Amino acid sequence: MREVDEAVRQDQFGDIMRRYGVLIGAVVVLGLGAFGGYLFWQNQQESELESYSEQLVQAFDELEAGNFDTADSELAAIAANGGPGAASAARMAQAGIALNAGRDEDAVALYDTVAADEAAPPALRDLAKIRSVAVQFDDLDPQVVIDRIGPLAQADNAWFGSAGELVAMAYLEQGREEQAGPLLVEISKNEDVPESLRARTRQLAGFLGYDAIEDVEEMMAEIAEGRAANAAAAAQQ
Repeated sequence: MREVDEAVRQDQFGDIMRRYGVLIGAVVVLGLGAFGGYLFWQNQQESELESYSEQLVQAFDELEAGNFDTADSELAAIAANGGPGAASAARMAQAGIALNAGRDEDAVALYDTVAADEAAPPALRDLAKIRSVAVQFDDLDPQVVIDRIGPLAQADNAWFGSAGELVAMAYLEQGREEQAGPLLVEISKNEDVPESLRARTRQLAGFLGYDAIEDVEEMMAEIAEGRAANAAAAAQQ
């Protein structure tokens, strides 16, 4: 019976192959071709990423050396042809060059381009929004500032300190000290915010009558440590 069953199965398999063998072979070949194409595309993508990374490093080296025109030209090429991440980083650097040259309008245009690019990394988009508002702050209506970057002035945002300080200043421009004070206190107590910004917001909150100091001794120790670090840096220079 086993031999008969085996013979039946062989006959069935042979019948299937006679009927559908060409179709099955075509599907297998197409599948292998698609997989090979994907591997080739992935390899090309990785090669392009490596290439743009190298170009960015070279452009940043030119910036560090003070060769702004050369760096700007190299960054423009990356911004035009690079992937979303590389292009966004290049535009941010270009905006910095424009600011250094006093071309604020050009810088704002570059920041706004990054901020509006949905393909750009979210962290860079948020930073671009903040930088754009910071450059234009004196010319913007305070409510525009609040509307644009208010959603970023949250403790769980990577740019909470920078966005929060600008939003707090906009509140003060509107005479809304009851909104600005607590926000400044929150920034000053956030350990993820740079110490220089924490100190600045702590002083401003105190000026407004909001106590942002929890531990006086700890604060004095931080101030002393900061002064020692500044003195050491000055001595090395």
